[in-house]
Amino acid sequence: MNSAPILEQGESGLRIGGDWTLAHYAELRRRLAGLAPLGSESPVDLEGLHNLDTAGAALLVELLGAQRLAQLDRLAPSLAAERKALLQTVAAAMAADGQAPSTPRPSALVEVLERIGVAVVGLWRQTLALLGFIGLTLQSMLAILLRPGRWRVTSLVAHLEQSGLDAVPIVALLTFLVGAVVAFLGATILSDFGATLYTVNLVAFSFLREFGVLLTAILMAGRTASAFTAQIGSMKANEEIDAIRTLGLSPIELLVLPRVFAMLIALPMLTFIAMLSGMLGGAVVCALALDISPAMYLSLLQQNIELRHFLVGMGKAPLFAFLIAVIGCLEGFKVTGSAQSVGERTTSSVVQSIFVVILLDAIAALFLMEVGW
Repeated sequence: MNSAPILEQGESGLRIGGDWTLAHYAELRRRLAGLAPLGSESPVDLEGLHNLDTAGAALLVELLGAQRLAQLDRLAPSLAAERKALLQTVAAAMAADGQAPSTPRPSALVEVLERIGVAVVGLWRQTLALLGFIGLTLQSMLAILLRPGRWRVTSLVAHLEQSGLDAVPIVALLTFLVGAVVAFLGATILSDFGATLYTVNLVAFSFLREFGVLLTAILMAGRTASAFTAQIGSMKANEEIDAIRTLGLSPIELLVLPRVFAMLIALPMLTFIAMLSGMLGGAVVCALALDISPAMYLSLLQQNIELRHFLVGMGKAPLFAFLIAVIGCLEGFKVTGSAQSVGERTTSSVVQSIFVVILLDAIAALFLMEVGW
C-alpha cells in the first residue's frame, strides 16, 4: 500500500520514512532543496522507510553520503536486507560514475596529425593492393593470350560496345566544345600580338598531346570505371563471385580481363575521335571569328604540326585505359555486401581513376618536355 514520503528534520535528528519512489521524486527533490545542511554527527532514523526504488535510493545517497550508508547496519538494523542492498549498490554506482576519469580531448594539432597519418597509411595500403591486383591481372592476361579457347569473346564485344561505342557521342560533343573554347581564348589573347594564326597551333598541340587523351580518360573514369565497380560490386554483394569460385572458374579471367581488353581497345579509339572533334571545334571558331578557312586551317596543320605530337597522345591512351579498368574492377571486389558499400566503392573508383590519370599525365608531360619531345 502506497504511503506519502516522510522527511522531517528536528532537534532529535532527521527522520526518513514512507515511500521513496519515482512517483514522489519531484516532491522529494523540492523538500530536499529546502532542507538545512546535514551535519556529519546528526542522527538519522531510517526505520520508517517502506517502498524504495532506484530514484529514491539516489536521493538518499545524495542526502546521507557514502560514509553514513557504510554504517547502515548501525543506523537502521531493522531495515530490510533488499533495501540495504539497493542503497549500497546505488551508492557504489554513483561513486564509480563520479570517479570515472574524463578522457582529455587532444589538441587540434594532434587531431590534424592523426588524420594525416591515417590518410597516409590508407594511401599506402591502397597502393599495395593496386600493385598486387595489377600483377595478378597481368599474370592472367599472359596465361590466356596463347590460349584462344579461353578468350571471352562475347563478353569482350559486349563491354566494348558499352565502353566504346556508347561513349562516342559524349566524347565527341565534349571535346568539340572544349576545342571551340580553347580556340576562342587563344584567339582573344593572341590577337593582341597580331598572331591569331597561331591559334591553329595552340588547338592542335593541346588536343594531340594532352586534351584529347586526358578528357577522354576522365570521361571514361567517371563513366566506365564506376560501371565496372557497380557491376562487380553487385555480384559480390549477391555472392555471385563466390558461386563462380565454387564452379572452379577464375573471377579475374571471367570478369576482369574482358573489361580490361575492352578498355584497351576502346580508349585509344575514343582518344582519336576526341582529337578530331577538338580540332574540328577549333576549326569552326577559326572560320567564324578569325576568317581562317578550313583549307587554310588544314594547311597550317600539315606545315606546323609534327607526327610525334599525335604519337605522344596516342601512346598514353593504353596506359590510362589499363589503369582505369583495373581500378574499377579492384574497387568492385572490395564491396562488403551492402548497398552503401557499393556506392562508396563506386565513388572511390572514380576519384582514384581520375587522380591516377592526371598524375601520370603530368609526370609524362614533364618527362617528355625534358627529353625534347
